Amino acid sequence: MKILLIHGPNLQLLGRREPEIYGGQTLEAINSHLREIAAGQRVNLKAFQSNSEGEIVSFIGDNIDWADGILINPAAYTHTSIAIRDALSAVNLPVVEIHLSNVHTRESFRQHSYISPIAVGVICGFGAYGYDLALDAMIQILQRSD
Repeated sequence: MKILLIHGPNLQLLGRREPEIYGGQTLEAINSHLREIAAGQRVNLKAFQSNSEGEIVSFIGDNIDWADGILINPAAYTHTSIAIRDALSAVNLPVVEIHLSNVHTRESFRQHSYISPIAVGVICGFGAYGYDLALDAMIQILQRSD
């Protein structure tokens, strides 16, 4: 089982950027924790972060033949990127959308997602633990499809 873990813009600043909203864990701590969980489940996890929409689109396309599923926190691109949505649709893999904060309780522009309609599920509001939930959900989804 092979899962892509994609982090969008500004997530490299986790732990320093508005910890009252996004929590105190760093991106590397989240990735390291998820790699440990994945290894224990015999899952190969490939993590990637970029502030560039084009790099995220390319990473998705470049891994079309590698991945079985995609976990993505598109961050601000959630609300703006048709290109990322199209790339996710094109690879035809299950997608779980993740947000650290509860986007539904924040500014109105954060409540619209281009990704949600093509995702099998959305996890938001649980901080870094949301990544654990997303990984567990994806493993369950992929095991059912075997």
